[in-house]
Amino acid sequence: MQVLTAEQSRLFLEIAMQTEYGPVFAVALTTAARPSEYLALKWQDINWERGTASIARTIERVSGGWRFAETKRALSRRVIMLQGWVLGVLNRLHTKTNSEPECRSWGGGRGLIFKTPTGRLIDSDKLARQHKSILQGAGLPMIRLYDLRHSGATLALAAGVQPKVVSEQLGHASAAFTLDVYFTRVATYSSRGS
Repeated sequence: MQVLTAEQSRLFLEIAMQTEYGPVFAVALTTAARPSEYLALKWQDINWERGTASIARTIERVSGGWRFAETKRALSRRVIMLQGWVLGVLNRLHTKTNSEPECRSWGGGRGLIFKTPTGRLIDSDKLARQHKSILQGAGLPMIRLYDLRHSGATLALAAGVQPKVVSEQLGHASAAFTLDVYFTRVATYSSRGS
């Protein structure tokens, strides 16, 4: 597990937002959701008034395509808070995509938030390549796409967000588990002064 510091995260998002996948990366880093969860988000999952997104399903690769699946565990079905600026990014994307075609590469993809500009489902492998390209171009550590989840959790804990809140956002079984996973990382992160 590797994580980005607050400054590295700002730089990553600054560059990512200039790409077609900027909104995906904004949600990935700020919510600490799993790639299979945020790529499965539909517009119906967004509560604009409350500023939340419901993690209700995942998306997984199967022979010949994609399918929706249940979340990793029952606790993984959760409501996550969206930062105000991320809600704004999603609102602009929603306005833009209302006039674009539905997901054409997969019939079950109606209403998906994140699609390619041609209306296709975003392939997590392609997203991972774009992620690495951004990191490389910015001179940032070469972390995995999944490490955006760890970065988001570490940033929240280092900023003083209560472990129980972070645990719920992550869909973990308990705050104790969250601390077991992230305590050393947060201590190291905090000692670097970032």
